[in-house]
Amino acid sequence: MEPIIRYSGLELTFVEIILGVALLLLGAFFALLFGGRRKDPEAAALAAQMREKLSEMQSQQGELQGRIAQFAEDSAQRDDLFRQSLDERLSKVSERVGQSIVQTQERNSANLKQLHERLALIDRAQKNIETLSGEVSGLQSLLSNKQARGAFGEKQMQDLIESYLPPNAFSFQHTLSNGKRVDALIHLPGEQGDVAIDSKFPMEAWRRLTTAENTDQETTAKRAFAADVTRHIKDIASKYLIFGETHDIAMLFLPSEAVYAELHTHFPQVVEFGFKEKVMIVSPTTFMATLHTMRAVMRDAAMREQAHILQREVGLMAKDVTLLDDRVAKLQSHFNQSTEDLRKIRISTEKITKRADKIESLDVEERESAANNIAEFRKPTG
Repeated sequence: MEPIIRYSGLELTFVEIILGVALLLLGAFFALLFGGRRKDPEAAALAAQMREKLSEMQSQQGELQGRIAQFAEDSAQRDDLFRQSLDERLSKVSERVGQSIVQTQERNSANLKQLHERLALIDRAQKNIETLSGEVSGLQSLLSNKQARGAFGEKQMQDLIESYLPPNAFSFQHTLSNGKRVDALIHLPGEQGDVAIDSKFPMEAWRRLTTAENTDQETTAKRAFAADVTRHIKDIASKYLIFGETHDIAMLFLPSEAVYAELHTHFPQVVEFGFKEKVMIVSPTTFMATLHTMRAVMRDAAMREQAHILQREVGLMAKDVTLLDDRVAKLQSHFNQSTEDLRKIRISTEKITKRADKIESLDVEERESAANNIAEFRKPTG
């Protein structure tokens, strides 16, 4: 138990102070009790009892002090255990906090690294976007110029034709018999004529249509766009459809799929007018399909043109096969004759062999007969 009074090296606890006060009160009581003049036996007995009680109190005080000391020792041990437990927990908490801080730092570092990488990607994407914006601006400036736009569409058309058709199947910037120059002319086989292709398009009307800000402007732009396309179709039909020289259908090449889709979606009357005037409007995609069909037609025509050559070669080959069969038959007859001659030769050799055997056997018989005769001649006569 902690002392509550410290003075000149003297330390007093609360229990010691209470006991001291109790002893002072008892001493005062005894002083009053025995300080009188009378000393009767009852007072003496009472004093003895008081002294006995005081002795019991002193013994109880000793026990109490022992218990208090034990309690203080137990309390100190509990304090030590609590301090150790608290230190261990604080150490574990500190370790966990340290690990958490390290992990947080690692995650933050990884996140910062990823953030830097993403920023670098965004940086590159921004540069690509800027480059693309420049290219789009260049394309827009290119398309804003009528001559440059025509050259762009013409180049795209020429690239498609060169990719799908053989070199002898087309010609660019060909001058027709009427003096008009067509952007491309595809030579179909036979008497079908050449297909004329025009790569120009009234893009100004289309641009006014796409930039219209209200309904009135849009209506006016649509009317102007339809009129311009219709006029261009008429020009193509009048310039490039020549009887006996060109095919009965010409083509208007659009370098934009969006314009092609807009025409077929919102201007079907213009498309029908093109069919009526025998001018077919094509986009890059439909033009590729058309070129593929033309190439197949050219291939079939080339095979038909070569059919008589194939037929003549097949006839000659049949004659060669017949001649070869005759020669094989003759060779077989020669083989058969040779076989017969060999058979006859074998017969002759067999006959000669038999005759030689007979002659040899005859010679042996004659020798035996002569020997027998000599033996008979040498026998003694009786």
